[in-house]
Amino acid sequence: MALNEKLRTGQVDDLFDTILKIENREEAYKFFEDLCTIAEIKSMAQRWAVARKLDAGETYIDIATETGASTATISRVKRYLEYGADGYRLLLDRSKDR
Repeated sequence: MALNEKLRTGQVDDLFDTILKIENREEAYKFFEDLCTIAEIKSMAQRWAVARKLDAGETYIDIATETGASTATISRVKRYLEYGADGYRLLLDRSKDR
């Protein structure tokens, strides 16, 4: 699927270029703690965990139990895995390569 052109702005480009400059996990923690609320970071981490578990073939019930994610969140992540911009797929595949 094509990237959402509504998302592409100079500010978003600058943000993503800045994220690409993060060199390690400690720097990521520092930057994202300043940029996002703790709830936002935890929410993103939860969605990533859900994506990994869906990719591994786990059931909604197991995923909900293990991550605390609602079935609505799990369904949303699954929808983006199947019909999104392939961002999850790209990083899931790279994660497997390591």
